[in-house]
Amino acid sequence: MIDAAGLRVMRAIADEGSFTAAALSLGYSQPAISQMVRRLETRTGTTLVERVGRSVRLTEAGAVLARHAGPVLSALDAAEEEVAAIAGLRSGRVRLMAFPSASATLVPKALAKVKAKHPGVSITFSEGEPRESLAALRAGECDLAVAFVYEGTDLGRGEEDLEPFVTTPLLDDEVLLAVPRSHPLATSTQVDMAALQDETWIAGCPRCRGHLLQLASTAGYVPDVAYETEDYVAVMGLIAEGLGIAVIPDLILKTVHHEDVVALPMTPASRRHIVAVTTPDLQRVPAVKATLDALVESAEAAAKWAAQSSGR
Repeated sequence: MIDAAGLRVMRAIADEGSFTAAALSLGYSQPAISQMVRRLETRTGTTLVERVGRSVRLTEAGAVLARHAGPVLSALDAAEEEVAAIAGLRSGRVRLMAFPSASATLVPKALAKVKAKHPGVSITFSEGEPRESLAALRAGECDLAVAFVYEGTDLGRGEEDLEPFVTTPLLDDEVLLAVPRSHPLATSTQVDMAALQDETWIAGCPRCRGHLLQLASTAGYVPDVAYETEDYVAVMGLIAEGLGIAVIPDLILKTVHHEDVVALPMTPASRRHIVAVTTPDLQRVPAVKATLDALVESAEAAAKWAAQSSGR
């Protein structure tokens, strides 16, 4: 009913004492001021300005609007400035979630890139497996999630409706076989999954356990999973002591090392796809887009380094 332009006119009339002077101060014509007052009176259903000779004075209702105009217009100006700052990446907030191995590799470099380019943008970060981060994204509790999916499965795994989301590919992460250095297969150049039927296995996160079961099923057996832990430092320790073997994505092996553990390529080859997930609307928010771009750059750098270190 009452717009910002009408409030500006009422304040100018109160300050200047006439339509002509108010028009001059606002850069409008005098007829335009008269028309705006009439429109505002129609909307409010009451007289706002009383004409007295060549001057005008505000009625009680007009004075109320003029009195409130200052704080309201100041708040609008402040809001416009804040929005302009966000749009111009002078400020902004992004809530990012990522799974543990990404939080140790891709995420730090991406956050550093955003901080260097846009120091006014604030990014908060929390760790969560894909199921948790996608649920948080759906609930409006995060703006951007870094998740992963193994080949042959979908990102939501039937747990989440992915229709509201948009995904950006970041990295294809090779899954390797980790064995003790003392294991007979430790000197192999490649290991067939079908040859591991009699091994004792160590399983990781729920998605990783599911992937192990799928690989073994394809090879024709059910793996003997004796140990389960999502702590990959513990997984490496168990392997090093000869208690079992595990399939571990290369990104994890880049962050958790053990001199008594050897990582080997497998056949058939296996990969997991790392993606960034957000919503179509959030993707257009400048701070979210800048963070997404930084994640893509970080992933490209990681892929280049991996190719160089492997000689590919």
